[in-house]
Amino acid sequence: MEGDDAAAALDHVVTAFGTYEEYLDSQVTTQDLYYLENEEMARQLVELGFRGSGEVLKREEFEARKAAAEASRLSERTQQKTLANAGKELKDNFLKALAEREEANRGGKMSSIIFIRDRNSRGQEVSAYIDYAHRLKTDEFEVYFNGKKKLLPKHTDLSFYNWDRNISTSNSSPNYQVIAENACGLLFKNKCDRKIINVDPKAYPGDNTTRTPVETDLYLQVVIYDHVLRRKI
Repeated sequence: MEGDDAAAALDHVVTAFGTYEEYLDSQVTTQDLYYLENEEMARQLVELGFRGSGEVLKREEFEARKAAAEASRLSERTQQKTLANAGKELKDNFLKALAEREEANRGGKMSSIIFIRDRNSRGQEVSAYIDYAHRLKTDEFEVYFNGKKKLLPKHTDLSFYNWDRNISTSNSSPNYQVIAENACGLLFKNKCDRKIINVDPKAYPGDNTTRTPVETDLYLQVVIYDHVLRRKI
């Protein structure tokens, strides 16, 4: 514990000063300046250990610790920015389900496919299978999590269908290949581990895949297929 306390104290020291020179100046006394009449010489004496209190950090160690502290700070900020659901009040089950899966989909541990059936702005019934991880990279999800917009089917999703106009489209994504012409129905092949996801509710969804219907007040129907990616070590 003593070692941890000492390290924490040193980390506090390096973050308290903008430069190594400021750190040295903090240990130079007015008496030192009076007798030496030279600020640079006073700094050198502190750095060499002839002045100052306790063990003085060398320039290399100070700068290394400062760089590490800055990297840690930036990492925390990036993590906070990455998770669009952070700090949001999530009232609907669907939004809660998205939030629970956001970090894993952003980090590549999971590759979820979201089935949404709802009505568009024209009142037409539409549905789509959405590559969640891909949408996280191309959409601004904060507006979905804070309730300003709804996550709706797009023609560019894995599979889109307009029930009123009988119009369908399919598009492979960076994570999935669409297999539409198949006796088993619509299938999605994960490009990372090459596993097949079967979205037929009566069929086995596939290895490492779970099918979860979501009760929601926002849409007519939502089902999430979570595919866990198991990379070879």
